[in-house]
Amino acid sequence: MARQPNKPTRKKKLGSYPHAMVIFTITLALFVIGLFSTLLIHAGKLSDVVKQSIEVQVYLDFDLTQTQLARMKNVLSQKEYIAYLNQEPQVRFFSKEEGAKEFIQESGEDFMAFLGDNPLRDAYILNINPDFADSEHLKKIKAELEEIDGVYEVQYVASLIDSINQNLKKISIILLSFAAILVFVVIILINNTIKLAMFSQRFLIRSMQLVGATSGFIQKPFMNRAIFQGLISGLLASGMLLGLLTYAYYQINELYLLRDETKLIILAGILVLLGMVIGFISSYRAVRKYMRLSLDELY
Repeated sequence: MARQPNKPTRKKKLGSYPHAMVIFTITLALFVIGLFSTLLIHAGKLSDVVKQSIEVQVYLDFDLTQTQLARMKNVLSQKEYIAYLNQEPQVRFFSKEEGAKEFIQESGEDFMAFLGDNPLRDAYILNINPDFADSEHLKKIKAELEEIDGVYEVQYVASLIDSINQNLKKISIILLSFAAILVFVVIILINNTIKLAMFSQRFLIRSMQLVGATSGFIQKPFMNRAIFQGLISGLLASGMLLGLLTYAYYQINELYLLRDETKLIILAGILVLLGMVIGFISSYRAVRKYMRLSLDELY
């Protein structure tokens, strides 16, 4: 009988460990980080929306002329702490007639019929820029506005603003704490995964050392593969995150109002960079570990 030719054995190449598991792990870890970061971005946007809804009522003196009212609006619109929407300052005139109508609708009592006059005042309603929506700034804003000629009184709900700022601060601290813990756990997970993937390469690394290969020559293929794995994982994680957000915006229309495209693009770039950096550092440490082991420790 003719002997069957021996099948050629497949030689291992330096840095050629199976990388599907590594890419899967890094992609999943980066996706979780991206998901949590997206939550932080939307929470920050929600914080701005809530703060922009804070209103300051500027009550005016009686019998101001239309010219004085127009001048007053122009002065208020130029203040640095006024919020803008579609490049328009959020300064709204609220007449005493509107105030009386609103009060009658809410209370069901026509106080004008009883008093014979409308004692309410015209007012300007100001929406404040989120950067100035805290107690200290609002106290200064109140004092400044009350110095304007024609302004009778300035009011805002101080207790509501304090409550909003305190709750937002607590939520931000909690989310950032969880994010820090998550990043730490993910780094350990990726590091261990790469170490396990490179376990099969430990004898090849030792063989290269025995034939006189330099540390840089041995490390280079591992570093190149680690950077490539991080790049692919970052792109996959960003794509998965974009798909999930697109679906979420489609299902919940109001959520689209909290979208911040600039920050989401930056986040995608950070995920790619983070994947490359973590993969590079983890591979570097793993290779250095196996290069320093004795022959007995390799077994």
